This record gives sequence, structure tokens and C-alpha cells, in this order.
Amino acid sequence: MAKTEFKEALRRVLVHEGGYVDHPADPGGATNKGVTQRVYDGWRRRQGLALRSVAKITPAEVEAIYRFQYWDQIKGDAMPEGVAYVVFDGAVHSGPEQSGKWLQRSLGALYTGKIDGHVGDATLDALELHPDHDKLIADILARRLAMLQGLKTWRIFGKGWSRRVAEVLAHGQAAARGSVGPEPTYTREGAAHASLDDVATAPAPIGGSAGAVAGGSGTAVVIDQAKETLQPMLGSHPWVDQVFAALVVAGVVVAVGGTGYAIWAAHRNKKVAAIQSGEAKADLTSLPALVPA
Repeated sequence: MAKTEFKEALRRVLVHEGGYVDHPADPGGATNKGVTQRVYDGWRRRQGLALRSVAKITPAEVEAIYRFQYWDQIKGDAMPEGVAYVVFDGAVHSGPEQSGKWLQRSLGALYTGKIDGHVGDATLDALELHPDHDKLIADILARRLAMLQGLKTWRIFGKGWSRRVAEVLAHGQAAARGSVGPEPTYTREGAAHASLDDVATAPAPIGGSAGAVAGGSGTAVVIDQAKETLQPMLGSHPWVDQVFAALVVAGVVVAVGGTGYAIWAAHRNKKVAAIQSGEAKADLTSLPALVPA
């Protein structure tokens, strides 16, 4: 088990996280060594200390926050080598609960508990029974990559995030085999926090225009009323016939459009749900190749 892995895992995570940054597109806001101002404020309050800029965080505070906020939350000391590091890096980058969901999903039928992201006895028991930690680590990171690719900021941070996931994969699998992977590298994009709140495909309501059309209200009702008004006048003048024909076409377009929207929205909701639950997986072959140092 990974009781001695925390120091090395923290060293690697801190390389990925870098120093002080305040990128306007980073949902984490002002961050230093991976600790956001909000997290630092909470830590200082709990210690009975005055609040101050996260730019002034000390190495001792960094280590204490990472252990309390992330490592202990995922039960890192009770996890196998390699797996602990992978789950830990995911917890730092996207939150312990989301990283826990990726782990629970990846454990498959071995895990019989609720997919809630909270690592407890059921998760650890299933992890102990898993026969292939190399495969498990790849599965965890495929789910993590799927969430990253679904975020609004993927176009800004995607290259750096992909590099980070590739390096976590390489070292995690090496550590699981008792070896050491490549040294981590820092990129500004890779350090940007990846929050599920930033998911690009937010759930679309199956109401609005689609619901109105399906329920016979809104635009569809207006068209039907106009057709009923004109129907007794059909044949009285060419323009009446032309307008009526146009309304018939418009009614078909609205109905088809509403049905199409409903199908699209349902697909979008399903995709979001899969990302949120950790079920969605991406193709790891899209990750950049790592060149040995």
C-alpha cells in the first residue's frame, strides 16, 4: 500500500501545478502551487489565522493542505502504489469527489457501492481485489480525459491537460509495476484547474420550443389557427391558396424542428450525465507521445 508515496506524489503534483498564476479563463481563479485562494482562505480560517493572499503560502501549509484536502480524502495511504498517485492528481485537478467517481466506475463489477466519489471501505475492498492495476489506471484516466474534453475551456487548456494526463498515465503505470515513470513537466495550460461546473454541454431542458411544439402550443398553435381562418376561403383567390400552402409547409417544419430539437437535447443530456457520473471514456491514443528525457 502507498503509505510512503505521499511525498513523491506531492512532488510530482506540485510540478504540474507550478507557482502563482491567475489566468482569467481558469475557473479556479488565483492559484499558487495548485492551492486556490478560496481553499487557502478556508485553511487559514480553520487554523485561526488571518486571511492573506495565496501568493504568500508557505511550503508547510502547502503540504498540510494537500494531505488534508486531497490525499486523506481519497484514502491515499490505503491505496496501491501508482493508483494512489493517479487518483491524487485527479483529486487535485478536478476535486476528490470527481476523481473518486472515476475510480469507482473503473473498478467495474468489483465495486458494488454507490457511485458517489467518496472513497470508503467498499471502494478500497474492490481496489484490493482488482487484478490489473495497469489497466485500472488507464481506465481511470480515460474517464478523466473524457471530462476534460467536455469542458468549455478545452480549446484553451486542452493541449496542456493532455500532456499532464499522459505523464500521470506513464508514471502511474510504472509505479504500479514498482518502477519510475518520466519526470513531470509544467505547462501553464496543464496547471489550469478542470471543474465539472465548466462542462460545455450543460443539460438542455426538454421544454421550451420542443415541448411547446410537442404539446400543440406556441408557434404550432399560431400556424394551426391561421390555417383554420383561411381554410373557408380556399379557392377564392390565388394568394389565399399560396398563403395556406406556405402555412402547411411551415407547420411541418416546426414539427420536424421540434422533434429534432428534442432528440438533440436528449442526446446532450445523456452525454452530460455520463461525464458527471464518470461513465464517459475517451480514447487515450489521442494523448501526446512522451519523448524520454
